[in-house]
Amino acid sequence: MGRRLVPLTLDNLADLPPRCRACVFWELDPVSGEAAVKAGRSEPEKEAWISAVLLEWGSCGRVVYVDDLPVGFVLYAPPAYVPRSLAFPTSPVSPDAAQLMTAWIKPGYQGQGLGRVLVQTVAKDLLRREFKAIEAFGDTRWKEPACVLPADHLLAVGFKTVRPHPRHPRLRLELRTTLSWKEDVELALDRLLGVVKKEPALRPL
Repeated sequence: MGRRLVPLTLDNLADLPPRCRACVFWELDPVSGEAAVKAGRSEPEKEAWISAVLLEWGSCGRVVYVDDLPVGFVLYAPPAYVPRSLAFPTSPVSPDAAQLMTAWIKPGYQGQGLGRVLVQTVAKDLLRREFKAIEAFGDTRWKEPACVLPADHLLAVGFKTVRPHPRHPRLRLELRTTLSWKEDVELALDRLLGVVKKEPALRPL
């Protein structure tokens, strides 16, 4: 089984699941995001966001392939590029951190170490760019796949609460800790990455 991780670009954006490819929850502020969805422009807006971040900051994601099949991805960026983050009661993200926006591993490919490798690759990239941590907004009442990650899953893989809130705490993961992760975090990462943006099941004809 051959696997590889490559930076997310406009060339491989189509390899993301359709729902994620057209989702602008994090990329636009709430008003602009709602307007884009109503106008049917969410996918072009996503492409425009990726393009702008690539030009100004560099790659803001990684896509993981197994035998040339895309089976997972992660999106992250400095908070200045994530307008929706300002709408959260526990904002802003710390100035020495990048924001984990969303991530996903395709069902059937969990438990193979992909989640750990994906996050460790992000950590190495951000350390190279002199970030110290990655932060995320959690959802303490998470019930179904959504853009905001479940807080308990984030805590299970090593995030610590830096600003508590009854619904949307802000959590932080020191990047250097991820580089020493072993197989003991596999199950927790599977739970975290497996719950985000699952594709709806196909209905029988």
